Amino acid sequence: MIAFVSGPVAALAPTTAVVEVGGVGMAVQCTPNTIAGLRIGQEARLATSLVVREDSLTLYGFADDDERQVFELLQTASGVGPRLAQAMLGVHSPDALRLAVSTGDEKALTAVPGIGKKGAQKLLLELKDKLGSPLGTSGLVGAQRAVASGPAPWTEQLSAALIGLGYASREAEEAVSAVTPQAEAAIAAGGTAPVPQLLRAALQTLNRAR
Repeated sequence: MIAFVSGPVAALAPTTAVVEVGGVGMAVQCTPNTIAGLRIGQEARLATSLVVREDSLTLYGFADDDERQVFELLQTASGVGPRLAQAMLGVHSPDALRLAVSTGDEKALTAVPGIGKKGAQKLLLELKDKLGSPLGTSGLVGAQRAVASGPAPWTEQLSAALIGLGYASREAEEAVSAVTPQAEAAIAAGGTAPVPQLLRAALQTLNRAR
């Protein structure tokens, strides 16, 4: 298993970071939040989990070992593959997920694209004794706030991701404004702003403007 990769960031895309390790570019699948913390040319260290399939080898990357551990634990629940597990971590922090499961908070889980009410109920049952309690008092407070208010404002997540991809603050602000109707429509329909999809739409807007 590849436990982590460390080296300069060679390239960034909406869901992928390429980290140069010993002259080899390692493509790592990451959440928008993780991508937002990276900069091309700067050193990065990502905790990783290698998912092996018959036709593919996919490396998933995380800001720290705790995120990776939760990613792997989530997949012990039936019906949860690596993509859904990563989507859950894209919406909630590890401690927010722990708190949601320990308190039976269906709403927090249904905030994740791809999880409906029945799926959330099933996950709460299967994960109850696996994720454990939030780590530490400060982690508990932060998780409570995250679950109470939902994920961080989508505008901040999207802006940070765009800046992490090399766009100027002004460009990021304009792109966020351009996709705001799409985000508001999703929220009005009873869901949450789908940051990965919004990021792709924002990039298309920026590419047309150039």
